[in-house]
Amino acid sequence: MPKLNPAQTPEIKLDTAAAPVEVSLSPEQRRGLFERPGSTVVAIVELTSKSYTGHADDEDKEPQVKVRITSCEVARSDAEADTLREAKRAMWRARRMDGTLDEIGPGPRDAESVIADAFGEYPTESEYQGYQRVKAQAERDQFVR
Repeated sequence: MPKLNPAQTPEIKLDTAAAPVEVSLSPEQRRGLFERPGSTVVAIVELTSKSYTGHADDEDKEPQVKVRITSCEVARSDAEADTLREAKRAMWRARRMDGTLDEIGPGPRDAESVIADAFGEYPTESEYQGYQRVKAQAERDQFVR
């Protein structure tokens, strides 16, 4: 893997593959974005680096990394959107207070409590997997009769 010297900061380019974003938007959200230019949806996204350039010592190119949205969930209600915005603000405040606002990397993660409090009623991963098992069993049982 390429290593950059501490003075280099790669430019980030967003890959055009938007399938995870598209599938997470409801039909109403899609229409809203189309019909009301400037409207906003709030989402949690995961970015994965896909390619890089400008990493060799003898290259004139500035370092650049292309990232792709590999996972996305869009807030489906105003309450969810407000919670995600508050988590974002909490993370920003922490980076600002820690003096890391301009640093590269994951940064502080003190917003977990905001998310845990707001989404505490949502199903856990194990509850979701149990639901999937019950649903699959019900589908199998339907064809066994």
